[in-house]
Amino acid sequence: MSDTSIVGTVFHARLRANSKILFWLGLLMTLLGFAAIAFPMLSTLVAVFLVGWAFLFYGILMLVASFSIHGTGPFFGTLLLALLATAAGAFLLINPFAGALALTIMVGVLFVLQGAVETVFALEMRPHRGWGWMLVSAGASVILGIVIAAGWPGISAIALGIILGVNFLTTGIGYLVVWNTMRS
Repeated sequence: MSDTSIVGTVFHARLRANSKILFWLGLLMTLLGFAAIAFPMLSTLVAVFLVGWAFLFYGILMLVASFSIHGTGPFFGTLLLALLATAAGAFLLINPFAGALALTIMVGVLFVLQGAVETVFALEMRPHRGWGWMLVSAGASVILGIVIAAGWPGISAIALGIILGVNFLTTGIGYLVVWNTMRS
């Protein structure tokens, strides 16, 4: 057996062993996708508030941690990072529509990166059944990232929610198809 077929066999065995995780992840992503598409403004605001609270929480933790760091450079570096994260979180929470503009472009970049990762995942799965669906999900992620960049900033209020929903939906379906092929 060649090294490539051994790696493919090990990869396939790992996928089969974790197929239940793929099922639940796929089902959850699909349901979240439908909900985000059905309520795009709400899902945009939820995304902005979730990221805002995460930045705020991270900033406060880093602020507290910065006072336990010894040395002028590391202390001020950590303190600056903490203040920036706290300010970013507060900005998103206080002004969610402006935050949606910033998050929309960041999500566009994230989708392009996700598409690249899913492409590698799909190509590693090949020639096993289901790899094509993962490749379709990768293509959808890249296309959504390009759509965001082309329509920004005008699409930020509702498009972020719709695009997140479509991305969740295609990723969820991709995982469900892979799960289905692993159990047969």
